[in-house]
Amino acid sequence: MAKATVEERLAEYDRRHRELAAQIAEIGIVAAGSVTRRYTRCTSAGCRCNADPPIPHGPYWQWTAKVNGKTVTKRLTDRGAHLYQEWIGNDRRIRALLDQIRKVDAKAAELLLKEALSG
Repeated sequence: MAKATVEERLAEYDRRHRELAAQIAEIGIVAAGSVTRRYTRCTSAGCRCNADPPIPHGPYWQWTAKVNGKTVTKRLTDRGAHLYQEWIGNDRRIRALLDQIRKVDAKAAELLLKEALSG
């Protein structure tokens, strides 16, 4: 099998770049942060959450993220928690695809620079 030419390799890198970019374009809403399930205790002395053994209140869903350099926490419904988990998953997927694009583009850039220096 013959070795691919520079043009063929560049065309393959371009094809792969466009394929990954198309996958990013298909991803829906994205959100940063995390979703956690919390249980709480109140200050009422006779409440079940202060019994022995304690039975805390909850579960409650929370979304937490950095927004403009500050930590923001928001209580969510079950549906809201599900949506945020999906959106956070979308964010992770985009980051992974972007990392792949960077790797492909680094190979293309290396090849282009090699060609520019030798030609």
